[in-house]
Amino acid sequence: MLTLDTKPDLSNSLFSDLDFSTGAVAAVSGGSDSTALLLLLKDHLDRTASAARLLAVTVDHGLRPDSATEARLVAGFCAERGIAHRILAWSGDKPASGLPAAAREARYNLLATAAEAEGIKLILTGHTADDQAETVLMRQARDAEGRGLAGMAPATLHDWRTWIVRPLLGIRRAALRAMLRRRHIGWIEDPTNVDARFERPRVRAALAQGEGEQRIAEALARAGQAVGEREGVGHRAALLIDACASRPVPGLIRLDRDFAGHEDDRAAVYALRILLATVGGVSFLADEARCAALFSRLRSAPLRATLSRTVVDARKTGIFLRRENRTLPAPAPPVDNGLWDNRRRITLHGRITLNDRPGDLVIAPLGSAAAKRAFLSEDIPASLSRAALAAEPSLWAGGECLDFAGGNASLQSVSIVPVVAPFQRFLPSFDLEPAAAVAVLVGAPPLPASPFRGHDVGRGWAKA
Repeated sequence: MLTLDTKPDLSNSLFSDLDFSTGAVAAVSGGSDSTALLLLLKDHLDRTASAARLLAVTVDHGLRPDSATEARLVAGFCAERGIAHRILAWSGDKPASGLPAAAREARYNLLATAAEAEGIKLILTGHTADDQAETVLMRQARDAEGRGLAGMAPATLHDWRTWIVRPLLGIRRAALRAMLRRRHIGWIEDPTNVDARFERPRVRAALAQGEGEQRIAEALARAGQAVGEREGVGHRAALLIDACASRPVPGLIRLDRDFAGHEDDRAAVYALRILLATVGGVSFLADEARCAALFSRLRSAPLRATLSRTVVDARKTGIFLRRENRTLPAPAPPVDNGLWDNRRRITLHGRITLNDRPGDLVIAPLGSAAAKRAFLSEDIPASLSRAALAAEPSLWAGGECLDFAGGNASLQSVSIVPVVAPFQRFLPSFDLEPAAAVAVLVGAPPLPASPFRGHDVGRGWAKA
């Protein structure tokens, strides 16, 4: 559970566990929270790791007339202190609805791009305990299942490669502003923070009145409890996946029949939700209520059902999961670092050559005809294996299948690697264990090293 740090000196332990070996990108808008983060981080690195690279990045969303001017003010602030700084603009059309979420997505994309360009694996943001309380209250108002009540994670893996860390989650905004005032440093007030058209400003305004402090304390306590529950269920789900799940052929997951009779319903349903989303290439976990009903049916009789684009085929020999053969991507040229059907990441290695084969190289589903010629496991019904393989990505040229599911794709300078769809974009530290278990199961790349020194990627490593 997070403890609120209100000590005058905020710089002693905030960053002591972080691994700055590749440097750090600090997201700085010019507001009080991010300005305090930058100064505290600079102080820490000056004292303990003076050679570590520090890059401040300001994202100009282009949503207000003054945003470009404010970004330049941050640039000047950084220049005065010898801090490298970049301004990145969110260009293009802005959505008419869902603007905060779209802006957040764009911001993280731009921050990750800047970090990757510098070879930096760590992004720091200035989210505070106040932000956490607001997040919990917002999610409480609309989150029926309760996972969201854990709030923001202390660390989140972005795109399976860059860590976003929030070292100020245990600190109140008032303490940060008090520190800035002591140092005679001002900050920019963003008018959107009080714009009642958006949910967060409305929650923030409500917390500034009446029993706001009590509500903040209760929300933070609720988050601490939810974190423990979420990590506990994730740990048990990971054990179930390790014990009960296998991958007989690419695209096909087999669960032991014992899985359906497991007494830990909550962990089993959670594991099933993750597996369904991964096999189906869906970015969100399968609906909890529908998944719980499906799990109950798995206990009593054989069945065939579809959920989250995944066909569930329960037989005496096991429970089989495969991508349904509808809405598969149309043939298209491979795109470097692109996601195919949200199930496979495509990587191009150098210049693609076709060795004088006719036609253009494309990625398309293997299809039932080619699947009949694939090597099959003798332990699995051929119809199941072929149905799963038919939905797998394959390399084609001139109507001829060159390779499928990644096998020898390196010969064509293309690799096709599985991903864990519901956690591919954002993986909160709360969910590392089940995500790691599924990655091993489907053959996805392993999780990168923890951003915290001395911690393994697994249960209990996240700094609280």
